[in-house]
Amino acid sequence: MARTSSGSRGSIKPGNLDNIVRSGKPGAPARGPGGKAGAFSRICIGTVLAFTGLAAAMGASADDIGRGDRYSGQTWASRSPVLAQHGMAATEQPLASQIAVDILKKGGSAVDAAIAANAALGLMEPVLNGIGGDCFVIVWDPKTKQLYGYNGSGPSAKGRDLEKMRAEVAAAYRKAGLPAKDHIPSVGSLPITVPGTVDTWFALHDKFGKLPIADDLAPAIAYAKNGYPVTQLVAKYWKGNMAAFDKSHALIEESANARSTYLIDGHAPAEGEVFRNPDLANTLTQIAQGGRDAFYKGAIAHTIDAYFKRIGGDLRYQDFADYHGEWVTPQSVNYHGYDVYELPPNGQGFAALEMLQILKGIDLKKMGVGSSDAITAMLEAKRLAYEDLAKYYADPRFVDIPMKGLLSEGYADQRRKLIDLAHPRADIGPGDPKLFNGDTTYFTTADKDGMMVSIIQSNYRGMGSGLVADHLGFMFQDRGELYSLDAKAANAYAPGKRPFHTIIPGFVLKNGAPYMSFGLMGGDMQPQGHIQVLTNMIDYGMNVQDAGDAARWRHYGNAEPTGEPSQGLGTVEMESGFDPQVKAELAKRGYKIVPGTGNFGGYEAIMFDATQHVYWGATEMRKDGEVVGY
Repeated sequence: MARTSSGSRGSIKPGNLDNIVRSGKPGAPARGPGGKAGAFSRICIGTVLAFTGLAAAMGASADDIGRGDRYSGQTWASRSPVLAQHGMAATEQPLASQIAVDILKKGGSAVDAAIAANAALGLMEPVLNGIGGDCFVIVWDPKTKQLYGYNGSGPSAKGRDLEKMRAEVAAAYRKAGLPAKDHIPSVGSLPITVPGTVDTWFALHDKFGKLPIADDLAPAIAYAKNGYPVTQLVAKYWKGNMAAFDKSHALIEESANARSTYLIDGHAPAEGEVFRNPDLANTLTQIAQGGRDAFYKGAIAHTIDAYFKRIGGDLRYQDFADYHGEWVTPQSVNYHGYDVYELPPNGQGFAALEMLQILKGIDLKKMGVGSSDAITAMLEAKRLAYEDLAKYYADPRFVDIPMKGLLSEGYADQRRKLIDLAHPRADIGPGDPKLFNGDTTYFTTADKDGMMVSIIQSNYRGMGSGLVADHLGFMFQDRGELYSLDAKAANAYAPGKRPFHTIIPGFVLKNGAPYMSFGLMGGDMQPQGHIQVLTNMIDYGMNVQDAGDAARWRHYGNAEPTGEPSQGLGTVEMESGFDPQVKAELAKRGYKIVPGTGNFGGYEAIMFDATQHVYWGATEMRKDGEVVGY
């Protein structure tokens, strides 16, 4: 592997002042939701402050002053980690974090707290998640001293095969007056798969819950009835999502239900405006009283069946009645003494593990944090892993995935030899791991007994499909957009098949004991975000909060599981905290370097200090969330 010193010792200024307050400078990076590059996440909606007119009249604005100083820790960090001994929750919504801790104080387990937080988040940030989406989980059980994984992703309609799907895709574009695409639309009924979140709640609760499920859901039900104030970033996403639905209205069979559910007097809720969702309160009450079957076999499922029949969708009652998620075994690689765990496909977690296997043969620490060599090494590891992702990752019930080979050290050694730091190759493709063969909101909870839950849940693109069944109060996911329409592809659409999935919870053990529950949401940002956070901590010694505050990059341009081809070296979005000389050196090496547009995901983590029995919590400075502990 060739190395170069050119630009290799450039510096990073993680999360520096420019990354938080632009002080009137032009070209400020707009922040969007952590979805796949080029979708709703690129929609930037300005927020007008109530005092703007007055400030302008006085010749001053908030842009004329910067952030105050920090007097401990890193000067560029957003805050110090949150510390607590008995329990903790880190979520994207402060009220949801508080709900989770209240459940812990009532005697609930970390799983009870996670269910309560998830129900609240589906109400409070519907721009990312809800019970119309899927869910993946990793749980550390202190009693058995084991990690348990759950795949709560749902399948496609059994009554629609690939030929019918291709015909319906073509008809949808034609009816909307849009050019034909060999790609499932991101809105309307075609990308909707059976939602797995409610199933996940009950599978987790049956195994690890301590309180009645009704207690877990009660706070979300109360907030849905009585209302809550919408937070800043969620308000921005909400407005952008509804505008995107208006733009794509010709692909959405009906929009009246979504508008009546998610608009207040015809407008998206503004920051601080109180939003209520009585339909969701009723749906959650039915689930609390009737259990899992209320959603998959009861009145809710019949309402969904009738709705899809009315609008011409293909999902039916039997698709819901037959659905069950599955317990899976988390898999790991060891990175410099830390065992990093992810869930197996149909999710993309193995891409993070493959990247770590490649990177552990490269001395990132010696290269220096934020240097052009270190970033190039990570970019190339990402490109190699994602080419494999595009070819092999799919529902393992339908295709044979060389899982052992993908994570083997021998395969990583072979792939690592393709990396040339000075002259990255544009023509890399997938490897052959079979020769070595011997998958959004993230949040995490921890309880007084040492149970830790790493959980991620999503509707995929923003709010989802744009479709809300009659009086149910939640939107269906659009996860099925991620199928390929190529019959030869591993991820080809098939009836009853789960699509390739982006959401991945992460977990780290050290010496067989829990070290950190973590995640970083945001479409294909997730594995590359996992790697940046982990290397910040393991290679560069950052604490759990600093590791998330540090400036991030995001690469796109690999081949896709949906069939799109590779785009050479691709494009790298970089936040403003990176040294301009490093960006220039990366551009010289052939990458297209562009300013960050906000698509850098959302990070939450809880680290456990076993010696002191203290939890260290971190939350994403780019979001609205907070860590709460006691």
